[in-house]
Amino acid sequence: MKIKNKSPKELEEISQKIRDRIIDVVSRKGGHFSSTLGAVELTVGMHYVFDSSKDPFIFDVSHQCYPHKLITGRWEEFETIRQFNGLSGFTKPKESDADYFVAGHSSTSLSLAVGAAKAIKLKKEDRVPVVMIGDGSMTAGMVYEALNEIGDLKLPMVIILNDNEMSIAKPIGAISKYLSKLLAGKYYQGFKTKVDKFIKNNMPEGTTYIAKRMEEAMKLITPGILFEEMGVDYIGPIDGHDIKEVIETLEIAKAMKKPVIVHAHTVKGKGYKIAEGQHECWHGVGPFNVEDGAFVKKEAPKSATAVFADALLDLASKHENVVGVTAAMPSGTGIDKLMKEFPERFWDVAIAEQHAITSMAAMAKEGFKPFITIYSTFLQRGFDQIIHDVCLMSMPVVFAIDRAGIVGNDGETHQGAFDISFLRFIPNMILFAPRCNETLKLALEFAYTLKSPSAIRYPRGAFKEVCAPASPFELGKAELLKEGTSNKLFIAYGAGVGRACETEKLHSEDIAILDLRFVKPLDKDTLKELAKKYDDWYIFSDSQKQGGVGSAILEFLNEEKVCVNLTSFEYEDDFIPHGDTKVVEESLGLLPAQLADRVK
Repeated sequence: MKIKNKSPKELEEISQKIRDRIIDVVSRKGGHFSSTLGAVELTVGMHYVFDSSKDPFIFDVSHQCYPHKLITGRWEEFETIRQFNGLSGFTKPKESDADYFVAGHSSTSLSLAVGAAKAIKLKKEDRVPVVMIGDGSMTAGMVYEALNEIGDLKLPMVIILNDNEMSIAKPIGAISKYLSKLLAGKYYQGFKTKVDKFIKNNMPEGTTYIAKRMEEAMKLITPGILFEEMGVDYIGPIDGHDIKEVIETLEIAKAMKKPVIVHAHTVKGKGYKIAEGQHECWHGVGPFNVEDGAFVKKEAPKSATAVFADALLDLASKHENVVGVTAAMPSGTGIDKLMKEFPERFWDVAIAEQHAITSMAAMAKEGFKPFITIYSTFLQRGFDQIIHDVCLMSMPVVFAIDRAGIVGNDGETHQGAFDISFLRFIPNMILFAPRCNETLKLALEFAYTLKSPSAIRYPRGAFKEVCAPASPFELGKAELLKEGTSNKLFIAYGAGVGRACETEKLHSEDIAILDLRFVKPLDKDTLKELAKKYDDWYIFSDSQKQGGVGSAILEFLNEEKVCVNLTSFEYEDDFIPHGDTKVVEESLGLLPAQLADRVK
């Protein structure tokens, strides 16, 4: 799509065309919605002022990149957004050279920009990294690590702060708003450069100090003081939906040839009135009716997340020392219920997984029982803290890992494949998993009694039905759900139990099924006994094969010199693509019918 040399009116028409396309496709297919609608004019402005064929365009999280995809040659293909073998919902260089980096997690953009700026300087190229980062991403510490170096190096880059949810620092009254506009103007920027140069070359040291203090005093009542104090020039706030103002400001920022923050106020859901504003339900959506905003409802059994939320609420009601935290996912993890019921005991610390984990380690030392509720994919961001702050001192923290296994349309960056692998080798950690709604409740009750770190995992959506009564957990004890007359044994973990049961029903032989329950510690006695009766073992777990459940059992077999044939149906050594969960599982050969054939 051609953006350069268009008039402001033509650019407004293009923006509306982009917005209409997003509303049309997402209303039918689902996807990220309010954030990407709010970023339309900013993205058009980026493409007008910069060149995505050479300038690194870096989108933080990148769920707001739909306008960028439409501008960069993916208009027709946009119909396939987040569908299997279709466009990703995030930036993806394999799709287009205009996508600089894969991004699905928050707060990586400024570090990428620093690296790109260093490379550009070393290569002596005329390129400028341009970043779009949402204000929510500014809650993560990695941003400030990058800002610290940006302010020191002073390498050219333009950082667009898309302020659509929270203000970094609210303007103080009419004077501040006036000064912020003044700071954004080309006359002020030109004047500031000339004055700085004149003062440096001509004024005595004392008057230089006075001039500098006057400038600093003026900035004290503007929102940019945080960035200016870190050595990064600040422009704004500007109206992020005024295409003329956006372009003028970005051109000023580009010409400054140093790091500049452009603070733009935008409205989430802009252009679709029902979604405009602070509505979490419009962030990522399924299909909906454009006319009235009604979501297309699908009958579905109660999700594991909902079961967890109710069970934790019940536990917190019984025990006053139960506390909990999440990192910017209160409704996604179900902890919003507890934040409402017990606001002094449950917290959302924003996009700060590392801080969440370490703060709960201290609470555990003080006698509380913390439940840390984080998606599997986001738990990776707190890996060091799990080792250093929780497990090293064996703090009795519970990690409630939501979205374990394949999560579907968000794809590679969000699949919950690795938590077993990276938690299993940490000393003092106990790993166990429920197989159904009732055992999830029992798992929380058992976790409360543990005096060391533990982690439970459960899937997105609902568990598959398991025809076996729920029984309480005992540390390191597996449960044989079904004896078999053949030489085959299905060993299943967590949500894998449901898949094992479905697969067994499709098989002609009578196969034994073991709910492993604990992957650490393993029930070695039960496994040794079962090895006497069953020669062929098959592993069912929604996890990575390397370091996963099968690996744990192979280590045991080797140590105990037990000889059986073992086949793992865990995920292979690759990142799992996006798409409908069932379609993705079919592509991996993990549907029960496919597994039954593989067993045969």
